[in-house]
Amino acid sequence: MSPLSAIHHTLPQTALLPAPGVETSFPADAVSTAGAATPASGGFSSLLGQMVQDVNASQSAAASAVSGLQNGGQVPLHQAVIAMEEANVSFQLMVEVRNKLLESYQEIMRMQI
Repeated sequence: MSPLSAIHHTLPQTALLPAPGVETSFPADAVSTAGAATPASGGFSSLLGQMVQDVNASQSAAASAVSGLQNGGQVPLHQAVIAMEEANVSFQLMVEVRNKLLESYQEIMRMQI
């Protein structure tokens, strides 16, 4: 799961609904999988590990695009800028997920038993 596709999980459910009176039609295969996350084989830790790997891959792709641009390669400027912004957004998402996880852990530790 890419970090950018995880963004829709943080939105309120009402933000994902169409406006009143707007009719939408979806293909049959899209309706059957809508809103259902595919479970990872290793669970939550593998999901987090995959997220970190995806962020690392986007950081590497951005670095190679910038390097190709600096070396006079056939990398267009807009492609390098898009790669850098995608890496930046995915990193910011990963940091926010970490912050929320840390807040949740601290809240659980403050609970009285």
